[in-house]
Amino acid sequence: MTGLAHAPDQQQARPVAKLAYLCSQYPAVSHTFILREVNALRRLGVAIDTFSIHRADTAHLLADADRVAFETTYAILPPRWPRLLGTHLKLVLSAPKAYVSTLVLALRLAPPGLRGRLWQVFYFTESVILWAECRRRGIRHIHVHLANVAADVALLAAELGSRVESRRPWSWSFTMHGPTEFFDVTRFRLAEKLRFARFVVCISDFARSQLMAVSDPSTWDKLHVVHCGIPVEQFTGSPHDVREDIPMILCVGRLVPEKGHAVLLRAVAMLVERGRQITVTFAGEGPSRPSLERLADKHGIASRITFLGAVGQDDIHTLYSTASIFCLPSFAEGIPIVLMEAMAMGVPVVSSRITGIPELIDDGRTGLLVAPGRADEVTDALERLLDDPSLRRELGSRARELVIKEFNAASSAKQLHALFERLLAPETSQDTTASALH
Repeated sequence: MTGLAHAPDQQQARPVAKLAYLCSQYPAVSHTFILREVNALRRLGVAIDTFSIHRADTAHLLADADRVAFETTYAILPPRWPRLLGTHLKLVLSAPKAYVSTLVLALRLAPPGLRGRLWQVFYFTESVILWAECRRRGIRHIHVHLANVAADVALLAAELGSRVESRRPWSWSFTMHGPTEFFDVTRFRLAEKLRFARFVVCISDFARSQLMAVSDPSTWDKLHVVHCGIPVEQFTGSPHDVREDIPMILCVGRLVPEKGHAVLLRAVAMLVERGRQITVTFAGEGPSRPSLERLADKHGIASRITFLGAVGQDDIHTLYSTASIFCLPSFAEGIPIVLMEAMAMGVPVVSSRITGIPELIDDGRTGLLVAPGRADEVTDALERLLDDPSLRRELGSRARELVIKEFNAASSAKQLHALFERLLAPETSQDTTASALH
């Protein structure tokens, strides 16, 4: 089953137990979708406390919502040494068997090599603090976005909780995005995480299929597809009222190689060679910026390129409203939130035909798709849109309708709420630890 969740009737609704949402860093510029999800679930009445492995850097606090989330999020690191040592010592004395067995499990799950085992010890150390804080707050289920360090810590914290209180087992779940974790399934131990998790939310059918490929079919019923969504009411406007004498192509995303910014720069150079008067705005920051600036200069288009750096949600609306076309020629993605935002604004989009993107963009109907890495195809797609204002309007209009219907944060939150209600209800609780270990 795909497990696409649907909200139950109000008469059948059951209260959802208090949840912990854990991220490696929260809030973060690249994790705005998590903040939106948390807030949407809270509006449905779900009690959620947020936790972060690392305290967020103030550079990520670009909007009021970020600052509110920062103030209300419990950060495990940097450690509060007296509490860390005291919590571990108290647990060793009160529940030595649970403490040692969970540490042994952490080492069993370690990637090969000394470094992998050492990192697992760190994760175990952090998991004890997470367990203690969740226990103090009356939380017994932890949900994680991304199958990274936060998933390791959540797994161990839930295992520890179940071993300390075997009659009241804890549980955890995670949302699978990709694509990073799919690059090295051994390192991220996706099959083991699926085996220990109560359930997994996949943001696309593609993500679900990749987990199916590395896991036992007996665990596939744990996989549920729920699209990420955006608050569509915040993304309204008429981008086609912008100046068209010198169209602006917009690209929003971290400046990292997998986003394909260099492909867009090459495409822009080709468009300029064809006599096109265009500008490009990159919103986002990252390690690739110096090399991209050099590449723009090499192609003789530096004067047409603007690098804005990181842009907060309070300002992103203005960028979309002034863009003629949105282009994201990525090499690897989940389903990019920025594509949803541009589409909700009615901006015509061009992106790569990879991973989950075709589940969002129907080529020729809600946007244009190109082969990854093909600057010539990006050039042709952009030129096609530049030459045809009516096509831009048609694509933008249909794209907005799609996002409202299938990638709406309110609808996604209702689907998640239904999952939490059904799968975390007391009568469905079971010790998943025991089944996972044997």
